[in-house]
Amino acid sequence: MEPLAVLKSREKSAVTRLTRNSKIFKTIIKAIQDKKGENIISLDLRKIPEASADFFIVCEASSTTQVKAICDFVEHEVKEKCGEAPYKHEGRTALQWVLIDYVNIVVHVMHPEARKFYKLEDMWSDAASQMHDL
Repeated sequence: MEPLAVLKSREKSAVTRLTRNSKIFKTIIKAIQDKKGENIISLDLRKIPEASADFFIVCEASSTTQVKAICDFVEHEVKEKCGEAPYKHEGRTALQWVLIDYVNIVVHVMHPEARKFYKLEDMWSDAASQMHDL
């Protein structure tokens, strides 16, 4: 029987961490840009022990119609190009803040007022951030 430390090291080495060059990351950014999402920012959470994902991608849309269009297109493109369906999504009823959870990447599509109110970038200010506007 192997010691527990050996088993734990095997688990960690089997997990591939995402990067900004990962196909799913690039697909999400491109889908948001194609639907004219604004103020697109990615937060790299990989060095934050409390983080539940590797990346947050946050953008805003000027109307509930655009929030829905961005979310629908992100899900469509990721499914078609990466073969991934979201683990979960929230907020599709009110369309003020929709969260699409791909486990390692969480996409936040927000109405400008909701984004100002919740201030996700401030909450995760210790994460490295990068803008992705065209």
